[in-house]
Amino acid sequence: MILITGGMGSIGSHTARALLDMGESVVLTAHRSTRLPDHLADEPAGRVVVEPLDTTDEAAFLDIGKRHEITGIVHLAAARYDLPDPVEYLRADAIGLLNALKAATVWGVRRFSVASSIAVYMGVDEVPLREDAPLPVVAAHQIPVFKKTAELFAALTGDSAGFETVSLRIGTIWGPLGVPDNPFTPLPRLISAAVWGEDPDLTPPRPPAYAEDATDLCYVKDCGRAIALLMLADRLGHRVYNVSSGRLVPYREVVDAINAAVPGADITLPEGRNPDRPPDNYLDITRLRADTGFRPEYDVDRAVPDYVAWLRAHDR
Repeated sequence: MILITGGMGSIGSHTARALLDMGESVVLTAHRSTRLPDHLADEPAGRVVVEPLDTTDEAAFLDIGKRHEITGIVHLAAARYDLPDPVEYLRADAIGLLNALKAATVWGVRRFSVASSIAVYMGVDEVPLREDAPLPVVAAHQIPVFKKTAELFAALTGDSAGFETVSLRIGTIWGPLGVPDNPFTPLPRLISAAVWGEDPDLTPPRPPAYAEDATDLCYVKDCGRAIALLMLADRLGHRVYNVSSGRLVPYREVVDAINAAVPGADITLPEGRNPDRPPDNYLDITRLRADTGFRPEYDVDRAVPDYVAWLRAHDR
């Protein structure tokens, strides 16, 4: 079985779905609700197990391995990104990661994947962003600060204990179970407001949106499948992988698709680019493609109607 911390969230549950489709069984940790999302609810008994867990509780974490035979770990659980005190944020994330690495060591897993982020490339000018690019030592935000160190913590522990480690540098992910008010991209807010018949209201602190702004946008079902492929590959040639669509998607393209899928939405964006936005960049996914055969299946024209259908079927 593969353990996914944060397995009830958007990326975690879709990683679980992909692993199940590939024949694996999964253990999902849940910090709050233990109710399975719809896309995981109808599996045969024993294929999906939910374990309530505070990842900062080492004893509770290790006890999971007494109840299940865990062969791999995908560590996605994270502290709240909006914790105002960086010490509290770093403490919570560091303890959770260290407990996950301890569990990997004690259980003797084959492979351990940890969520990193496109944000670790902050300050890199190279286009596109490649895994072998030197990363500047900057402390502009607590998330990339922790993600960089998480990659090193995982690699060090894996080398010592004898398990493989994979750092997942994840791009801009959207789709079912994602939060509408994402502080890093306005696109979930735009599509949610369209479906709910609301004004998108992109006033601060919500991020702005201009027609020619662009991001490496990846639908969560593709993201989950990429992570599953990395966990199940017979052999990996690297320990760091970019996980995204590998292309820049202009906001105009997304808004056009939303307007087509939601009659009457009529979303309009200011022309041009946000003058305060840094140059747009995207992740090179050559490694991911070569080592797993991954190809994104959800372009904007397929992702938007799928996301709209999910939003219409679920309470906000």
